Amino acid sequence: MAIWQAVNDWFEHNRRELPWRADGYPAWGILVSEIMLQQTPVVRVIPRLEQWLARWPTPADLAASSPGDAVRSWERLGYPRRALNLHSAAVAITQQHGGVVPSAVEELLALPGIGQYTARAVAVFAYGKRHPVVDTNVRRVLARAIDGQGDAGPASNTRDLAAMAAQLPVGDEDARVFNAAAMELGAIICTARAPRCEVCPIAAQCAWRSAGYPAYQGTRRAVQKKYEGSDRQVRGLILAALRDRSGAIPGTMIDDLWPDAQQRGRALDGLLSDGLVVGSPDDGYSLP
Repeated sequence: MAIWQAVNDWFEHNRRELPWRADGYPAWGILVSEIMLQQTPVVRVIPRLEQWLARWPTPADLAASSPGDAVRSWERLGYPRRALNLHSAAVAITQQHGGVVPSAVEELLALPGIGQYTARAVAVFAYGKRHPVVDTNVRRVLARAIDGQGDAGPASNTRDLAAMAAQLPVGDEDARVFNAAAMELGAIICTARAPRCEVCPIAAQCAWRSAGYPAYQGTRRAVQKKYEGSDRQVRGLILAALRDRSGAIPGTMIDDLWPDAQQRGRALDGLLSDGLVVGSPDDGYSLP
């Protein structure tokens, strides 16, 4: 049995029931969910996704609101630049595509803030197109099952998409399911630190298992610095203060948020540069 068949069969009986997997889930909802899921756990995304779509059920609804409203509603999902990107994408979809999320990868890639993964995920999961979709979980499954490596190493769009394309079944529906199933396998079975090989549907075909689980010898991915005490924490404190106010806040209030003036200034400058904050020392600061 081909790997995709075994993984799809397993997925049919073991997949998590997630909102964006429901029949008829709108393309806009899938786009929003994919952006929210970037670097944010599923359990934190689900309630925020539901609230977001209740407030902005279409791209036009979000486009009619201010970017600041999007950032404020993002709350503590992390990496709030995603909220601005999503607002910009909603404006482009409304103005250039009649309010309908496009189905072609090329058109999706042309939207602000949409990269290779998100474009392909929307084309596949919202419209049933046949494309390889590769995230961290898929990369790990392929590295182990096909290449016999314990880790996938640094990402490469060209290499990773080609690796997934080589395993993709011919039929559009089978390919759509396999993309989701491979992600699910990596998320709950073929995990990074504690793979559950005893219940893996492709254990007998896994090159890594057959080789005796050799340690990964390739280039390691960069380890993200801890959040506590980082510029990210300072940025988060500034945004939290701005979310709690409807108007501008004076610079002196921001000065009280963090004791290190140099780090505080660096964080504020970064937020201004990213467009997440607008204003000046004289006029005060606010969300865009």
